Amino acid sequence: MRLDPEVVFVAPVLVLSAVLHECAHGLAALRLGDSTARDEGRLTLDPFRHADAIGMALVPAVLLLFQAPCVIGWARPAPVDRARLRRPVRDHLAVALAGPAANLLLALAFGLLARLAPGEGPLSALRAAGLAGVAVNAALVVFHLLPIPPLDGSWVLMRFLPMRHIIALHHFRIAGLALVALLVASPVAGGVALAPVRLVARGVLALWGVPAAEAGL
Repeated sequence: MRLDPEVVFVAPVLVLSAVLHECAHGLAALRLGDSTARDEGRLTLDPFRHADAIGMALVPAVLLLFQAPCVIGWARPAPVDRARLRRPVRDHLAVALAGPAANLLLALAFGLLARLAPGEGPLSALRAAGLAGVAVNAALVVFHLLPIPPLDGSWVLMRFLPMRHIIALHHFRIAGLALVALLVASPVAGGVALAPVRLVARGVLALWGVPAAEAGL
C-alpha cells in the first residue's frame, strides 16, 4: 500500500485514530457499567493523555522509514475493570470490539471526505487526507482484530477458549508483539497481512465511488 501522496497526513491521522480507538473502549465500558476510563481522564481527545512512545512514535516512524507495506500504531490502552461491568464475560467482548468498530467508522468517514473533496486546487489536500485516513484505519481494523495478545482480537478469541488456553495466551503477550512486528515489517509476511487491509480499504472506497488506485491499493 503506497501512501506517498498522502504521507504527510499519516502521522496526524494515526494519532487521531489511535486516540479515538481507545476512547471507544472507554465509552463502551462506561455504557456497560465501568467508569474507570472516565475516572482516570481517558475519555478525551487530548493525545497526551493517551500517549504511548512506542506505539505512537517509534513503531510508525520505523515503518515509514523502511517503507513498510502499511503503517500501524497504537495508544496507551484504556483502563477497563472487567469486574465492574454488568455482565463481565459478554460486556468485555463488546468493549474489546468497540475499538476496531470505531476505526471502521473512521475509515468510512475518511472515505466520504475523499469522495467530497476536489482532486485539484487548494482543497485537494482534504482528498489526500481522506485517502490516508481510509488506508490507516483499514490497517488498524485488521491489526487490532488479529487474535494475538494483547490485541483486541485475542479477547474475542479468549471468549471461546477454556481457562488453560486463556492462561497460555496471556503468557504469549511479549512474543505476540514480536509476531505482530514481523507481520508488519517483513516484506513476505507483511504482504500476506496486507491482503485483508486492502480488502477493507477497497470496500470502503468502493462504497463512496472512489477509485482504489488513488490510494495506491
